[in-house]
Amino acid sequence: MSTPQPSAPRQFWEERYRADERIWSGDPNPLLVREISALEPGNALDLGCGEGGDVLWLASHGWRVTGVDISATALGRAATHAAEAGLAEQTAFEQHELGMTFPEGSFDLVSAQFLQSPVALDQDGVLKRAAEAVAPGGTLLVVMHAGWPSWMEEHEYPFDAVFPTLQGLLAMLALQNTWRVGTLEAVERPSPSPDGKPGTRVDNVWRLARTT
Repeated sequence: MSTPQPSAPRQFWEERYRADERIWSGDPNPLLVREISALEPGNALDLGCGEGGDVLWLASHGWRVTGVDISATALGRAATHAAEAGLAEQTAFEQHELGMTFPEGSFDLVSAQFLQSPVALDQDGVLKRAAEAVAPGGTLLVVMHAGWPSWMEEHEYPFDAVFPTLQGLLAMLALQNTWRVGTLEAVERPSPSPDGKPGTRVDNVWRLARTT
């Protein structure tokens, strides 16, 4: 069973962030850390940066980072966290409703972590733009949930989600031979339910390098 999707994504996410003082842990996504730690720092673009956990980790490891989100509230929190960490000069934040507008420029790293939404989002279009924004020699890193957690029954699915497959996303991007695949992997991790029931969830990881 699915629920109707709200028609105003910006309003949805503003309300989501304003409902709590903090939504996310502030820690970087573990698969970002795993995949990016060995790369030479440059300029990075974080799509859907939320409250800035990944932005701050990248900046603290030598990257110059532009964080993008639809929510002004989330971006304000991210900028505050960056300033408190002494990382304001290495970070910038832009508000975009991805699919409608996209940051200008090219980047040594474009990261899209769990760019999946209960409201309208042109996921394919955004990821194609993300690939176009990677500079020669740069990296595109995409991490997506591959499905619902193991403890969730079909009738409990809260909305109609898009879960790209490993090969399906590659086919959609239709990348040319100027790209090579670094990581193409499904990663299972613990994912307990809100009431503590044990379970797992699978995340798909694509790390793609643009050679020229």
